Amino acid sequence: MNIDIKRVKIFVTIPLENVEEVRNAICNEGAGIIGDYTYCTLSTRSVGTFKPNDNANPYIGEKNNLEFVEEEKLEIVCDVDKVKKIITKLREIHPYEEPAIDIIPLIDEDFFK
Repeated sequence: MNIDIKRVKIFVTIPLENVEEVRNAICNEGAGIIGDYTYCTLSTRSVGTFKPNDNANPYIGEKNNLEFVEEEKLEIVCDVDKVKKIITKLREIHPYEEPAIDIIPLIDEDFFK
């Protein structure tokens, strides 16, 4: 089976106070376009956990302390040829030292006959 991947979905968790800034930045780079619509995203409130080690420089919390942070998980689609540019912008604007980013390939519905 040979599948031509043209689009991906990017998932990233973001502190609540930074969601709009991140959303605007990556949409301005070309993410979130579906047909004739732009800024197409989905946000889900969640609680993230992490424990920064001695080498970390945490945006939130303290080294060696387990943190529980209310975040939003932002989901957004983009064309494969824009992924690198969008991820670069995302890392530049995101407040976390190590943002949790997932990139999932999408299969076009025309693949299914």
